[in-house]
Amino acid sequence: MPKQTDSQVTEISAGNGTTQVFRPYERLVEIKILGKTFEVPEKNTILRCFQYISPETIPYGRFCWNQDCQYCRVVGKMVDDDTSREMLSCKFLVSAGMDITEISPELKYCLQRKLGK
Repeated sequence: MPKQTDSQVTEISAGNGTTQVFRPYERLVEIKILGKTFEVPEKNTILRCFQYISPETIPYGRFCWNQDCQYCRVVGKMVDDDTSREMLSCKFLVSAGMDITEISPELKYCLQRKLGK
């Protein structure tokens, strides 16, 4: 059996401070979470943006990251929307001006320090 000599790379740093964890982005966009404004990377899922906001808690939450567990459910409204809608934050991409008005108990727990709740 051949011996593997190269180690696998799990994170690759890019020039703008991103890593492989986040999809490539060129700018930060403003969103509101429970009335508090945050800047997060565009072109990423809402859950990845929560990880950007709180890298010390979100990766350790009980999230499956693939739409099965439903622990990342949020209710929010896009700038163009008239009404709020339920979304899975692991599936839905963030957009500038998004207003997230409700988050699941697991997200609330993981984000409590950043939200001041």
